[in-house]
Amino acid sequence: MMKEIPVPIDQIYVPTGRRGSVDPDKVQEIAESILEIGQQEPISVRKGDKRFVLVAGLQRLEACKLLGEKTISAFIVGTPRR
Repeated sequence: MMKEIPVPIDQIYVPTGRRGSVDPDKVQEIAESILEIGQQEPISVRKGDKRFVLVAGLQRLEACKLLGEKTISAFIVGTPRR
């Protein structure tokens, strides 16, 4: 079972290919939900060199940034095997 931990938002890298898929309306909707009931589902990140790399949860990450949060709940997932 994965453990949910707080991760500093400024230490999360979003791969270039994922950055363009942000839906501003969805981010606003998620931000409003987080304000009302809190973050319900952690994002997924993997450990990279000196930072974390986003695996899943771009809209949630952007919503937390919009709200001025410093940390976000995340699961640390393993790196893919080669």
